[in-house]
Amino acid sequence: MPISTESSTVASPDDGERRRPGRRLPVRVRHSMVVVHVVASVSWLALMLCLLTLGTTALATHDAGTVRTAYRAMGMLGDALIIPLSLLTLVSGVVLALGTPWGLFRFYWVGTKFWLTLVATVASIFALTARLHDAVHAVAVHPTGPVSAMHLGFIRYNMVIVPAVALLLYLANVVLSVFKPWGRRPAGRSEPGQRRRRNQR
Repeated sequence: MPISTESSTVASPDDGERRRPGRRLPVRVRHSMVVVHVVASVSWLALMLCLLTLGTTALATHDAGTVRTAYRAMGMLGDALIIPLSLLTLVSGVVLALGTPWGLFRFYWVGTKFWLTLVATVASIFALTARLHDAVHAVAVHPTGPVSAMHLGFIRYNMVIVPAVALLLYLANVVLSVFKPWGRRPAGRSEPGQRRRRNQR
């Protein structure tokens, strides 16, 4: 869950309930997961900033060489980093949520972060990667000539819009992590796993 600064997340929520030892990760494991999550989240955010910078540069310039270089760089960054960073951020965030008293759906802000991260992961892996491949293909079939000869069409705008939308999703997660709005979900809407455990008692 991008840039959640999980050091605050792993602290026990002040909900007046007794901690449940079975739900807590061992301290060393938890700290290791926090490091993995923060590094992956920051790297994911930095990747989107890089893609947005390159896409904006390609949109603003009339130099064909700059456009080709920018789109090739975007393609290389996307192919190498989008899938591992997005999946690592999502998985580590889920592990931290489930392995701490916060839970995954016990608090509105944590659940919202999960869905935003899931949407961002799917969009990055499929939509963003596809747009990057379109741009790389467009410049590859026109290795010479001016920008107008590449027939880029809306590709130039997609290379700005898609990273910008992804960046906004990640920044929304930053706000949620810092302010933790909306409080806790009602007890009747607890996590499915918790409901099953209560029913078995």
